[in-house]
Amino acid sequence: MELLLDSLFNGVAIGSVLLVAALGLAIVFGLMGVINLAHGELMMLGAYTTYVTQLIFKLPILKPFYNSYIIVSIFLAFIVSGVVGILLEKTIIRKLYGSPLETLLATWGVSLILQQFVRSVPLAYGTGLVISLLIGLFLPTTFPSKIKESINFKYFKFSSWIFAALTGVLTGSVISSSVSKLSRASARNVDVTAPSWMRGQVEIIGTAFPKTRLMIIVITLISVIAITLFLNQSAWGMRIRAVTQNRQMSDCLGISTEKVDIITFGIGSGLAGVAGVAVSLLGSVGPNVGGNYIVGCFMVVVLGGVGNLLGTVLASFGIGIMTDLIGAGRLLSIWPDMPLPLSNTINFFATTSMARVMIFALIVIFLQFKPTGLFPQKGRMVEN
Repeated sequence: MELLLDSLFNGVAIGSVLLVAALGLAIVFGLMGVINLAHGELMMLGAYTTYVTQLIFKLPILKPFYNSYIIVSIFLAFIVSGVVGILLEKTIIRKLYGSPLETLLATWGVSLILQQFVRSVPLAYGTGLVISLLIGLFLPTTFPSKIKESINFKYFKFSSWIFAALTGVLTGSVISSSVSKLSRASARNVDVTAPSWMRGQVEIIGTAFPKTRLMIIVITLISVIAITLFLNQSAWGMRIRAVTQNRQMSDCLGISTEKVDIITFGIGSGLAGVAGVAVSLLGSVGPNVGGNYIVGCFMVVVLGGVGNLLGTVLASFGIGIMTDLIGAGRLLSIWPDMPLPLSNTINFFATTSMARVMIFALIVIFLQFKPTGLFPQKGRMVEN
């Protein structure tokens, strides 16, 4: 019983990371049909945001609040990855709607650029660049409507970008001089240290569970609840669901599909950043950290049903639990009387990497019989 509980817990923890990352992918893929191969790199940005936040909280002025840095990191990671996602949508993806192959190649190229960026650019100046993007994108939205409607608005917008660039350079210089570890590029992996209240274990029903993995599960639950409430209770959530089911009709009814695309892509990218926070707590953070999860995320989305939240949740936890049961060899311990041919097969796949191969192969076989996944998307556009 204890072994089964431990396996279920580890599987849920593995599935939680997949779920947070796949949530954003499910929304974006379900709404726009965009296969975003840079989604893993948005996770990477969230992981690096956690690392940068950790180092900044070690400064003397913030050291008394060091144990709360992980909470701040969640919000910052969401914002950073969300802003990069919005910029990606506005500059590249928007021009490639309806061209899946071109979108695939473009986002793959973006993923390579982002990987090389964190390898080559010092993290301090990378932080400054993100701050300049934040200011440049959102400062013009604060201008009064009279200025926005004037013929000179483009000059105000240009001035805001100059101000954003100068602020970013100044911020990068200050951070570089204050935190020595951020003054160099991140060609090597870096480690995020969990705060003191997240170290150790908690005993539940006679079984010890690591606090770090419990925190990951909590982050996932909060993310799922938040996105569910947003999609079902907010006006913009209703618009997103309407556009997902029938984009043309939504456009005819006056819904700004362009704004819906921006908000959706921003939220999806932000959730990838939150997943990056979870990933940073499990191991080292490097330029390729997001690439380890991107295939699993797409499998979760396709298996659960494109754009279906419940299907994404069930598929994530199912893949996570099966990965732990098979990869850690626990299935053989739980079922000792397993038939010999099946036992030999399970034993052959009793590593994490081989377990993923087996699970993905089973998913591919399942999709041959049910290509729309566990919970197919519904709507007039789908029926047509």
